[in-house]
Amino acid sequence: MTQDNVLNEVKSVFGSVAKIDSSRITPETSLADDLDIDSLTLIEVVVALEDRFDVLVPDDEWQRFATVGDIVNHLEGVGVGAT
Repeated sequence: MTQDNVLNEVKSVFGSVAKIDSSRITPETSLADDLDIDSLTLIEVVVALEDRFDVLVPDDEWQRFATVGDIVNHLEGVGVGAT
Protein backbone atom coordinates (compact mmCIF):
# COMPACT_ATOMS: atom_id res chain seq x y z
CA MET A 1 0.00 0.00 0.00
CA THR A 2 1.44 3.34 -1.03
CA GLN A 3 1.23 6.61 0.89
CA ASP A 4 -1.52 7.68 -1.52
CA ASN A 5 -3.45 4.49 -0.71
CA VAL A 6 -3.09 5.16 3.02
CA LEU A 7 -4.25 8.75 2.48
CA ASN A 8 -7.24 7.54 0.46
CA GLU A 9 -8.20 5.12 3.24
CA VAL A 10 -7.91 7.93 5.79
CA LYS A 11 -10.10 10.13 3.57
CA SER A 12 -12.64 7.34 3.37
CA VAL A 13 -12.76 7.07 7.16
CA PHE A 14 -13.25 10.82 7.51
CA GLY A 15 -16.07 10.58 5.00
CA SER A 16 -17.85 7.75 6.76
CA VAL A 17 -17.28 8.90 10.35
CA ALA A 18 -17.33 12.69 10.08
CA LYS A 19 -19.27 13.06 6.80
CA ILE A 20 -16.48 15.12 5.25
CA ASP A 21 -16.10 15.29 1.47
CA SER A 22 -12.78 13.65 0.59
CA SER A 23 -12.02 16.40 -1.94
CA ARG A 24 -11.50 18.75 1.04
CA ILE A 25 -8.74 16.55 2.47
CA THR A 26 -5.02 16.76 1.73
CA PRO A 27 -2.06 15.86 3.95
CA GLU A 28 -1.81 19.55 4.91
CA THR A 29 -5.46 19.82 5.95
CA SER A 30 -5.80 20.96 9.56
CA LEU A 31 -8.13 18.79 11.60
CA ALA A 32 -9.36 21.67 13.75
CA ASP A 33 -9.11 24.69 11.46
CA ASP A 34 -10.10 23.18 8.10
CA LEU A 35 -12.33 20.27 9.09
CA ASP A 36 -13.71 21.47 12.44
CA ILE A 37 -12.85 18.11 14.01
CA ASP A 38 -13.38 18.16 17.77
CA SER A 39 -11.76 15.71 20.18
CA LEU A 40 -14.80 13.40 20.30
CA THR A 41 -14.96 13.14 16.52
CA LEU A 42 -11.21 12.57 16.39
CA ILE A 43 -11.61 9.66 18.80
CA GLU A 44 -14.28 8.18 16.51
CA VAL A 45 -11.98 8.61 13.51
CA VAL A 46 -9.04 7.03 15.35
CA VAL A 47 -11.15 4.04 16.44
CA ALA A 48 -12.33 3.55 12.86
CA LEU A 49 -8.72 3.74 11.61
CA GLU A 50 -7.62 1.25 14.27
CA ASP A 51 -10.33 -1.14 13.06
CA ARG A 52 -9.58 -0.62 9.39
CA PHE A 53 -5.81 -1.08 9.71
CA ASP A 54 -5.74 -3.42 12.72
CA VAL A 55 -3.43 -1.12 14.69
CA LEU A 56 -3.55 0.59 18.06
CA VAL A 57 -3.06 4.35 18.29
CA PRO A 58 -2.10 5.27 21.87
CA ASP A 59 -3.88 8.25 23.43
CA ASP A 60 -0.66 10.24 23.69
CA GLU A 61 -0.17 9.83 19.93
CA TRP A 62 -3.60 10.75 18.54
CA GLN A 63 -3.76 13.81 20.79
CA ARG A 64 -0.81 15.23 18.82
CA PHE A 65 -2.48 14.89 15.42
CA ALA A 66 -2.91 18.38 13.97
CA THR A 67 -3.19 17.54 10.27
CA VAL A 68 -4.33 14.65 8.13
CA GLY A 69 -0.66 14.17 7.22
CA ASP A 70 0.14 13.57 10.90
CA ILE A 71 -2.32 10.68 10.86
CA VAL A 72 -0.92 9.23 7.62
CA ASN A 73 2.65 9.54 8.92
CA HIS A 74 1.72 7.80 12.16
CA LEU A 75 0.03 4.95 10.32
CA GLU A 76 3.03 4.52 8.06
CA GLY A 77 5.30 4.62 11.11
CA VAL A 78 3.50 1.64 12.64
CA GLY A 79 3.77 -0.34 9.44
CA VAL A 80 0.56 0.46 7.56
CA GLY A 81 1.37 0.53 3.89
CA ALA A 82 4.60 -1.44 4.29
CA THR A 83 5.01 -4.10 1.66
